[in-house]
Amino acid sequence: MFPQYDVIVVGAGHAGCEAAVAAANLGSKVLLATMNMNTIAQMSCNPAMGGVAKGQIVREIDALGGYSGIVTDHTMIQFRMLNKSKGPAMWSPRAQSDRMRFAEKWRLMLEAHPNIDFWQEMITGLLVKDGIAVGVKTGIGLEIESKSVVLTNGTFLNGLIHIGEKQFGGGRAGERAATGITAQLVELGFESGRMKTGTPPRVDGRSLDWDRMELQPGDDTPGRFSYTDTPVLENQRPCHVTYTNKKVHDILRTGFNRSPMFNGRIQGVGPRYCPSIEDKIDRFADRDRHQLFVEPEGWNTIEIYVNGFSSSLPEDVQYKAMRQIEGFENAKMFRPGYAIEYDYFPPTQLKINLETRLVKNLFFAGQINGTTGYEEAACQGLMAGMNAHLAINEEEPLILKRSEAYIGVLIDDLVNKGTKEPYRMFTSRAEYRILLRQDNADIRLSPIAQKLGVINMEARMERVDEKVAAAAAVEKRFRAISVGPDELNTMLEKRNSAPLKQKLKLHNVLIRPNIDIALLREYLPDLKGELAPYDAESVNLAEINMKYAGYIQKEQEMVNKMNRLESVKLRPDMDYADLQSLSSEAREKLSNMRPHTIGQASRISGVSPADISILLVHMGR
Repeated sequence: MFPQYDVIVVGAGHAGCEAAVAAANLGSKVLLATMNMNTIAQMSCNPAMGGVAKGQIVREIDALGGYSGIVTDHTMIQFRMLNKSKGPAMWSPRAQSDRMRFAEKWRLMLEAHPNIDFWQEMITGLLVKDGIAVGVKTGIGLEIESKSVVLTNGTFLNGLIHIGEKQFGGGRAGERAATGITAQLVELGFESGRMKTGTPPRVDGRSLDWDRMELQPGDDTPGRFSYTDTPVLENQRPCHVTYTNKKVHDILRTGFNRSPMFNGRIQGVGPRYCPSIEDKIDRFADRDRHQLFVEPEGWNTIEIYVNGFSSSLPEDVQYKAMRQIEGFENAKMFRPGYAIEYDYFPPTQLKINLETRLVKNLFFAGQINGTTGYEEAACQGLMAGMNAHLAINEEEPLILKRSEAYIGVLIDDLVNKGTKEPYRMFTSRAEYRILLRQDNADIRLSPIAQKLGVINMEARMERVDEKVAAAAAVEKRFRAISVGPDELNTMLEKRNSAPLKQKLKLHNVLIRPNIDIALLREYLPDLKGELAPYDAESVNLAEINMKYAGYIQKEQEMVNKMNRLESVKLRPDMDYADLQSLSSEAREKLSNMRPHTIGQASRISGVSPADISILLVHMGR
């Protein structure tokens, strides 16, 4: 009935979709197995992609040939570049998406791929032979063979939904939980744990008083995520902001005694950086209000997402409290918020390529690894799909360094440090963030994708080369053009910048604080003509390269130092127990985790700088 597949991907959420595409784009024959074809790429929580650090990840996925950025550009209803008041390392694109169109676009793109087949059924187990994953077992007893398997089960593994004192099995509202896989993995020797996440109520937009809330429009000139020719957003839907208040908090507190979070029914650890409203009230008891973002679910739907009001309190308490929020006095609820518990597997059980240590050719990606967020899941799926293809073809794995991508930071953190709470990416987690900007992901990563053989990368690389050349040309012009006091001193005085006493190269003016190219264009009419041949993306890149050259150089020097350790490979069969000079903790951790390089070993919790020195001496370094 089935051919033998190269890669079977279990689960069709954000991780599963990217995993399927990644393997298929490298030439593997892929089967994407899902419990429900109608929920492929479902936005289970908020209808948005990107945000702080997450936007950088989406651009990195796109640069490597993934589809998340393309789908977002085709289905967004609002675009904002966050943190524009800060330096470019912090700029983060974010888009509100049309939930239904997002899922539809993903499904249509997957169905258009000749290397991807589909199977709609619960996968209840793995086929493992001699320690190698060789397929999956389905709920009706079918066995489907493959050379590798990627598990992207999301919140479905023994999922348990909580609303007040009610609890019932489910992987998402209206969908059943997945059973069987956890028990088998534990039997194979894997350690499992429980995590929790939650979602807020959905409400009827027709019942809200929008005039009583703050308007939050999109950018005047909306950007895009993908480096390809995706459509530019011409019209946008606004979001709104409102706040909880003391009355809301008092009503919510009346339900604390029936809250599964407070009475111990929820065992899993929830996300620190996206707490439920009851958790916020409990932890920040001195706060009189909390901000809520009121977000539309799409172009035409009346359904509204109340971002910041995630809750597992009884539905009557949620409803009563919500109606005390300004603008929500007559709100009608579509469904209450809920919490969901699910199984995950501590990611220290993975190799750096996301393959499990215990079972060869078995890969984990997404919430099964303890992460939270669409973007974090999608990038893991992309890397797991690529590495599954590379593993079965006996090629070197794709391992992104911390200095190459936020994706590299995320996977390195997970595998070497592990996580006991849902892991979310932040710019603060990346030590080289001036190098890992959202504007240069294509320059950093598309050459890697082309070298791997990802399809359709030739045109992308032409664009990368053109962009780099254009940015260099802009910079060259700025170093050649001279400007005098009569042209710029009026502007410089307004900006509290020292006036010019003689002619100066334009480059030296640009690198001053509070001066940018947009401002210089206003005061130098000829500059508009000079820059006319170059697109906005190339001009922006040139500006960042000029203004932040010193910082970029410093970080690159730090990277070069660290890369010396990253280039020292450790033998997979090295006997750490025999190295008695190592601390006992280091011997245990290194034996269990089998780091790929000295650099990776240095980031394992419990391995000290002294242990690294001993390893270097042992290797003749």
